[in-house]
Amino acid sequence: MTLDRLRPYSAKIFEPVVLLFEKLGLTPNFCTVLALVVAGAGGVAYFYGDVLLGTLMVILNAVFDAIDGALARKQGTASVRGDFLDHVVDRYADIFLITGIFAGPLASWPVGVFALTGVLMSSYLGTQAQAVGAGRVYGGILGRADRLALLVLAGILEITIPTGVYGIGYLAWLLVIFGAFGHFTAAQRFVYTWKKI
Repeated sequence: MTLDRLRPYSAKIFEPVVLLFEKLGLTPNFCTVLALVVAGAGGVAYFYGDVLLGTLMVILNAVFDAIDGALARKQGTASVRGDFLDHVVDRYADIFLITGIFAGPLASWPVGVFALTGVLMSSYLGTQAQAVGAGRVYGGILGRADRLALLVLAGILEITIPTGVYGIGYLAWLLVIFGAFGHFTAAQRFVYTWKKI
C-alpha cells in the first residue's frame, strides 16, 4: 500500500494548519506555489551538499502539498485549474529535488537520470490514465507521498550515519530505488489502464 492512498485523510491531519492558513487569508494556489518554492530551495540545498536543509525543505514541500488541496476543499474552491496547477508543481518539485541530489555531490548523474525518468514516467502514467478515461491512478508500488517520506528517511540516515552503505550515501541508494520502483510503478499503471480502456 502506498501513502498516496491516505490522501483523503490529509484534511483531518492538517486541519489545524488549514484553519490557520484560512484565517491568514492564504489561498490554495498560494500554498501550491509555496510548495514549489521550498522544493526549489531543497534542490539547491542538495546541490550544495546541505542534506539537513534539503530534508527540511522536503518536509515543508510535503506539508504545503497536502494543505493546498485540504484548504481548497475547506473553502469550497477546489477546481480543475487548481488540480492542474498542483500536478504541474508536483512534477517540477520532483525535478528540483532529484536533480539537486545528482547534480551535486550526493549521487552520480546516471543514477539520477534513472531515478528522474522513473519518477516522471510513473507520474505521467497516473495522469495519462485519467486522460484516456480510466480515472486518475495513484496505485502502484511507489507514489509521490512514498517518495517524499523516503527522502526524509534517507536524509535523516545521511545526517546521523554518514558512512552510507558500501561507501555510497543513502540518498544515492534512494535514487536507485526511485528509478527501479518508478519504472515498475509506471508498468503497473500501464497494465491497469490498458485493461480498463
